[in-house]
Amino acid sequence: MISVHLLTPFPDMVNAIINESILKIAEKKEMVKYTVHNLFSYADPPHHRIDDYPFGGGSGMIMKPEPLSRAIEESTKDVNPGDRVRVIFPTPDGKVLSHATSEELSKADRLIFINGHYKGIDQRIRDRYVTDEISIGDYVLTGGELPTMVILDTVIRLIPGVLNTYESAETDSFANELLDFAHYTRPEEFDGMIVPEILLSGHHQKIATWRLDNQLEKTKKNRPDLFKKYLEPKEESE
Repeated sequence: MISVHLLTPFPDMVNAIINESILKIAEKKEMVKYTVHNLFSYADPPHHRIDDYPFGGGSGMIMKPEPLSRAIEESTKDVNPGDRVRVIFPTPDGKVLSHATSEELSKADRLIFINGHYKGIDQRIRDRYVTDEISIGDYVLTGGELPTMVILDTVIRLIPGVLNTYESAETDSFANELLDFAHYTRPEEFDGMIVPEILLSGHHQKIATWRLDNQLEKTKKNRPDLFKKYLEPKEESE
C-alpha cells in the first residue's frame, strides 16, 4: 500500500478529487491511503501565518519553512527502515512530468506532496526535504493542488490492480514512445461516420498492424519530437 500525504492550506481542494473516481477506488481497494495535512495547523499561534515577505525585497509572499517542516516531519514519523519515500514539490521550474517519472513514483512506499502558494516556498525546504521537483507544463497556476492531483492521478492508475485491466495503462499514450491509437465503440455507424473495417474483422494481427500504423501517423503529425525519438536506434542492453 502506498501512503500518500498531501500538505496544503486548502484541504477541501484535494479532498474533492481524492474522494472521487479512480483515486477513491484505489483507497477502497486498500492500495492507497491518503492523509491530508492542513498547513495552518502547523503554523505558530496566535496568527497561524504560513507566509511572509521575501528577504531581499520583491513582490509576492513566500511560504514559511516552519509549518512545512513540521508537516513533513509528521508525515514521515512512522516511516519504516528501507521504505522508499519521495517528497514531491510541483513547480514550474521542475523537471517536466513524464510517464517514466510516474512509473517510478508508483513504486514508492510513501509520497509526500507539498502544495505551494504565493511566490513559492522557502528554498531551505527544497534543499532539505524535496526529492522530486516536477512541472506539469510551461505555465503557472495559483497553487500546487491542481498539479499535485495531476501527478497523483498519473501515479495511482499505474499501481497494478487499481484499474480493471493493467493492459489499459500499458497501452496509453507515453507508455512507450508513441501516442495512443484511435479507439472506436458501438454503434458501427454514427452520423455517417463508419468504424474502420479492419477493426471489425476479428483478425488480431491485422488489427495490431493497423493500430501501430495509426500510432505512427498520429505521433508524426502531433508530436514530431516523439516520432524522431522513436526512430532513433535503441542501445542494446548489456
